[in-house]
Amino acid sequence: MSTKVRLIWATVLLSIATIGFTDLPDKIAGQPMPSLAPLVKNVAPAVVNIRVSQTVTARSPFGDDPFRRFFGTPNEREVASAGSGVIVDAKNGYILTNHHVVKNADKIQISLINEDSLDAEVVGSDAATDIAVIKVDPQNLVELPIGNSDDVEVGDFVIAIGNPYGLSHTVTSGIVSALGRTGISQNSYEDFIQTDASINPGNSGGALVNMKGELVGINSAIISRTGGNVGIGFAVPSEIAQSIMQQILDFGEVRRGLLGVTITTIDEEIAKALGAEVNSGALVSNIEPGSAAENAGLQVDDIIIRVDDEKIDNGRELANAIGLKGSGEQVDIEFVRSGKSQTMTATLGQQTVSRSIGTEMHPGLTGAQFATHSTSNISGIDVTEVEPGSPAAQRGLRSGDIITAVNRRSIKNLRELQSVVQGNRILFLLVRRGDRQLILQIR
Repeated sequence: MSTKVRLIWATVLLSIATIGFTDLPDKIAGQPMPSLAPLVKNVAPAVVNIRVSQTVTARSPFGDDPFRRFFGTPNEREVASAGSGVIVDAKNGYILTNHHVVKNADKIQISLINEDSLDAEVVGSDAATDIAVIKVDPQNLVELPIGNSDDVEVGDFVIAIGNPYGLSHTVTSGIVSALGRTGISQNSYEDFIQTDASINPGNSGGALVNMKGELVGINSAIISRTGGNVGIGFAVPSEIAQSIMQQILDFGEVRRGLLGVTITTIDEEIAKALGAEVNSGALVSNIEPGSAAENAGLQVDDIIIRVDDEKIDNGRELANAIGLKGSGEQVDIEFVRSGKSQTMTATLGQQTVSRSIGTEMHPGLTGAQFATHSTSNISGIDVTEVEPGSPAAQRGLRSGDIITAVNRRSIKNLRELQSVVQGNRILFLLVRRGDRQLILQIR
């Protein structure tokens, strides 16, 4: 390098070193420098920090606590956790958050961006979609408009606002990395928006916002080996969150759609065995009398391949597509019958406790579906479906099993099953399989 070139580079570097940040231009070629600050100023006041406290009973390290035995004093302590929420109705004080943020809460407090604190109460909650609605006294609240998450596309810029690690109103930015993600959590119904905007513990229940300043998702989960952000976060789409909220406000509960079919996932091996023309979809193996499926004209051996505009490759996708809709909604169902594709419209019925999904009860039952047994004089629970390779399948459950007892307690219906399973990490299922009985351990 010549002496002249070295001198030029030295002059350039010296010039750069002597320029302070305050000297940087606020315009380039007459155009303002881009900034998210105006957007953040508008939407951040609608995001709240949530503090939850609950009383838990701790186990004594010495087994049976003598104080509890003799004096009846439980070994209880109060624990606190933090999350986030989004004000979506300032007039009535309604806030969207995650079910897991407020689950089992004894007391809920929210804090606004101006550090005001308000007491909150749970209006309703849905574990299957991880959405909850809480309410505060509407005092000088700012709401965030709800956008249409169906319009979100991969590559869209988004920001996430929440309370990670207790750091109030933290803002991160990124893009939409993927849509329609499933199999992420242990919830029953999933259709996540994936984003690389940093999401960490405490962000749960916070806002995922588009560049129009609209809520397009409720931040819910991350994938991480360390518990911190690795650029893979997930949000419940606003269309789902809004639908769940409206059902809770209208009915006091979630009235989830029901098609009324038992299905088997079609894969290449099953398609070859059946001589089917498609190698993916959901094979109808049973139709409940009087159900939406029967009323619409579906038949056993039909293969469902699409619901509305959503392609159906397996049974889980069909369960998601139907379960994320409300009862009374109409859906267009495309299916293959005798080698020909057909479409029909079904008006969904309402799910009741006559059917349940294992994910809602225990991680070890994930992949199994249950119904109250009613076809013989045996009292118990039918295992109506078990997904191959699922946790339930790995622990030995099979479709057609009848569960008659759990942890030595007889089970007659789903309410009893849910009651016994709740809070127990280890389950011993007494199962009738054909003419024999066996015990399965579920962890």
